[in-house]
Amino acid sequence: MDPPFDSPYPGSLPRPPDIRVFAPNSVHDLRGRTIVELRYPATAALVVAGVPGAGKSTALRLFFGAAADAERPPRGPADSVVLDSHHSRNRWRRRLGRLPYPLWRPVVHIAHYRGIRAALRDGAGPVVIHDCATGWARRLIGRWAARYGREVHFILLDVPAGTARAGQHARGRRINPFFFTLHCRRWDRLMRAIGTGHLPRPAPASMVIADRTTVDRLGRVSFAA
Repeated sequence: MDPPFDSPYPGSLPRPPDIRVFAPNSVHDLRGRTIVELRYPATAALVVAGVPGAGKSTALRLFFGAAADAERPPRGPADSVVLDSHHSRNRWRRRLGRLPYPLWRPVVHIAHYRGIRAALRDGAGPVVIHDCATGWARRLIGRWAARYGREVHFILLDVPAGTARAGQHARGRRINPFFFTLHCRRWDRLMRAIGTGHLPRPAPASMVIADRTTVDRLGRVSFAA
């Protein structure tokens, strides 16, 4: 028998039993679960989301081989292309690195989202996207994906704020406390909305809620027709 599970959000979502291969097709709470393989469609737009420090970059490295110090989008399983804003930052640092980062941050974000749109439009395989899942970003990615005939799937890395902050510090990164708190508040609203059945618009094909335990136990993320 599965151990009791108490969701920190109202309206606890249905959770599948521990299984070998799982193909998400709705909203699934996988926190604390053991899933050997998450399997998505061959042309999926897969968004790996969470607050800063939640473990997005770690997950991209583990399952897609995406190094944080890369300057170009790397390739993962099934010829997936992995888009992380850190790659744009690394690339533009060569030209603008002498300036304080806040002055050229908008350039990085514009380059990141232009890359996402181009990959969704021009690529034949899956597109994996690192994102904080803010409301406008979700809507933008959702609209682009729909325009180019792709399903959007989310992996939502849900970790406590203290754990996320510690993750940032461990990697030598600092985030403005105000913006970090803002991220956490938006994330909490998103989780509560999902828990009560109010999905973001446009509605994605699936949303998987995961925690550090899920990621540690997950064997791989694959794409299949």
